[in-house]
Amino acid sequence: MTTISDNLHRVRSSLAQACLASGRDFASVQLLAVSKTMPAESVRAAFEAGQTCFGENYVQEAVGKIGALRSLPVQWHLIGPLQSNKTRVVAEHFDWVQSVDRLKIAERLSDQRPAHLPALNVCIQINVDAGANKAGVAPNDAPALADAIAQMPNVRLRGLMCIPEPAQDFDAACVLFQKAKTLFDHLAQGRDGFDTLSMGMSADLEAAIHSGSTMVRVGTTIFGARSQAQD
Repeated sequence: MTTISDNLHRVRSSLAQACLASGRDFASVQLLAVSKTMPAESVRAAFEAGQTCFGENYVQEAVGKIGALRSLPVQWHLIGPLQSNKTRVVAEHFDWVQSVDRLKIAERLSDQRPAHLPALNVCIQINVDAGANKAGVAPNDAPALADAIAQMPNVRLRGLMCIPEPAQDFDAACVLFQKAKTLFDHLAQGRDGFDTLSMGMSADLEAAIHSGSTMVRVGTTIFGARSQAQD
């Protein structure tokens, strides 16, 4: 029976191989362990195996885990859709929000971030392939949103996130990811700290790394099969 530690070792090996194939430094790509629907004990096991960054989709579920594991020095990333009526609890508990796709959400996160906490790190989620069922701002609208977020006092714009529709093969995935990388490079000009391009999951992380991803999001390969969660 494999353990979370074993799974993490295999995932890191896959990342290292993908970086080597793309001529990139392994240290330039961060692993985000997607722990949605997984219990706090699984997160603790991953932390004990050296993982410190965790991604959650469901706000209320995540808040319970954040509270249970408050003693651990980990980063919590919200990667799922965020409704405006849940921005306050997110601003109070998370370190990152990767799914900002409209001005209202960013404004509320900034206004509701507690004064004793550092600025909330945020990424703009872009709908890179115009998928009808995908969240995210259209790439053409991203620069204006980035400019607005950059002026907000309690959030820190760190980069972009995308979840494109599954591609047919490596080359097709690279085409989509390269669109995100081109936009990322454009927006990074003159922006201090704009350093995160979150793209790629278990099925397409090789293409994402080849295209310039700085953060890949892996869940089931680390934690095993998930149950359904409600938020």
